[in-house]
Amino acid sequence: MRHHPLRDITRLVLRHTYGTVSSVSSDNTSISIMKDFPVEPPTNPETAIVTNHDLTIKADATNGTLFYDVDAKTSSTINDFSSVAMTLPNKFVRVAARYQSDGSLVAVRIWASSTFNSVWLSPEGHILHVNTSNASAPIITVENELGHGVDVTVDANTKFFYRTPWKAVADATPIGTGPSFVTATNLVRGFKVHISVDDPFAATWVAQDVDIEIAQYDGTISAASLNDFTYTRNFALSSDDYTKSLPYISGNTPNGKDSSGNQILGFKWWNFTFPTLVNSGPTATLSFMTATSGAVNFGNNITLPAYGVSYATWGDPNALTGWAAPWTVLIPTPIPLGTAATGYVNGSPNGTFTLSVPGGNMSAPVNLSTVTGSGTLVYQVDRTGLVVTVSAVDITTMTGQNTITQNLTPTTPVKVYGVPQADGSIKAYVVTYFTGLKPVAVN
Repeated sequence: MRHHPLRDITRLVLRHTYGTVSSVSSDNTSISIMKDFPVEPPTNPETAIVTNHDLTIKADATNGTLFYDVDAKTSSTINDFSSVAMTLPNKFVRVAARYQSDGSLVAVRIWASSTFNSVWLSPEGHILHVNTSNASAPIITVENELGHGVDVTVDANTKFFYRTPWKAVADATPIGTGPSFVTATNLVRGFKVHISVDDPFAATWVAQDVDIEIAQYDGTISAASLNDFTYTRNFALSSDDYTKSLPYISGNTPNGKDSSGNQILGFKWWNFTFPTLVNSGPTATLSFMTATSGAVNFGNNITLPAYGVSYATWGDPNALTGWAAPWTVLIPTPIPLGTAATGYVNGSPNGTFTLSVPGGNMSAPVNLSTVTGSGTLVYQVDRTGLVVTVSAVDITTMTGQNTITQNLTPTTPVKVYGVPQADGSIKAYVVTYFTGLKPVAVN
């Protein structure tokens, strides 16, 4: 399920395509390739299965296509294939392409080699770790095609690109170069990237280009203002932790459409699982401030802030050279297993109870939606001896409302997944309460 659907195919970021060059057009504007796939299971070196599927790839005549000869370890910018037409037939290529409005494919970057293995060796996946202990040569760990982590060093010549297929100039222009781009938290754990390396057979891989396909920032939200907000993200591996301030995109930047098909301009946000109830328009940043300014307070210094996730965009007028947030989804905050301080009281559109957590000296109100189509998911877990029974409770019905009222009573163990609201309450998406033999919380 996509919270951010793509309604324009020209905005789709394509995976790199692999093929064998069959011919170069007579006017040198395009090449024809027979699409290749790696053999399964993988071999070493990797070899290709050549298909009968023919693709035409155009050079970018206006902005230029970056062309890499992997065997010769050279690079150049081409506006057509005239300079490489004699050497390309029967070579293997890897192509980063973008859709045009007429359905054609234009190459942003092309890697060519006489062996398939040379163009295939290119880590593609999420960044698993960013090591900046050596600021002059940071190391990023990226998933490869098998899902394994691969270490790649960033040097002074490494170029970073943000894939924007709908903006040809931006798609072909580096947004940064060298280690400083990484040390400034412009590349963090969780990003989706595709990397090409200087020498795929070197003992230590050095990144030549880093194509950023998804720039994901997430974590706790703080310091929200009319201009920006801050993400703080903590990982089990503390060296991956980051704090990043993101401005909102400009109020004049097109940003998709609402559920009625109307154009949205500027920043937008919504609550997890409710993408059709988007908050947008001139008041979106103000309502976002309000929604994220509260924190659920359980007393004794136990507070739970708002959490969110954004896919950032580069070079918006509000950010000039840097990341900006086009949208944010408020996601459930991790809430400890607690107990009901007061029992469930049914209501419309919300039923309520109050929650206490270990170590706190205050309780917080929890709101459960009883509205059909957006009802909170409720589960009752009964344990008798060694038998555990899990039952879904539909609180949009009278039967379900009676069940939760009878069983979610004071001192009942309960687990809540929800988003903190500005008034200090929790908007619950999932509630699981326990009857019978009680569970025991462990570290």
